[in-house]
Amino acid sequence: MSKPIKDMIVTEYKRRFGDIENALIIDIRGIEANDNNELRVDLQGKDIHITVLKNSLAKTAFEGTGLESLTETLSGPSALVIGGDSVVDVARNLVDWAKKIKELELKAAVLDGELFNGADGVKRLSNYPTKEEAQATVVQLVLSPAGNLVKAVTSPGSNLLGIIKEIRTRLEEGNTIEKIA
Repeated sequence: MSKPIKDMIVTEYKRRFGDIENALIIDIRGIEANDNNELRVDLQGKDIHITVLKNSLAKTAFEGTGLESLTETLSGPSALVIGGDSVVDVARNLVDWAKKIKELELKAAVLDGELFNGADGVKRLSNYPTKEEAQATVVQLVLSPAGNLVKAVTSPGSNLLGIIKEIRTRLEEGNTIEKIA
């Protein structure tokens, strides 16, 4: 491959992946064509894209970007997987697909500059909460004390209301009120 062609590919990689900080590296070698097509169509429907890389050119393009830590995992056939709502969703999808397609190799992932190396690293990342799940947990933690406070404030009032209703019911029935416990 000539130097101008290599430069064009590096420029294209920088254009497409320069702003991306979260991605996965997989090896799709050995996957049957039908399985490969099924995998790609399923992921495409979830806005997840697979791009086969030329390793040496990708290493050059990833220098100084959020994907730089992935360069150490670029050996042999490699494909970059990006997209979806978050890299955690992408990891979850790929872990599920790796169970169905034994030839699918999970090589690495990067999340906010942290490298998750190997299949175990990608599986560990897939257990992380997504951004939305983490935000929901934080909101729940913030609102929980307020909910407990509201319950504590309204609880005596609801107990008093129950006693008043019992007195009213007994008086309407013509019973005498001795003691309500």
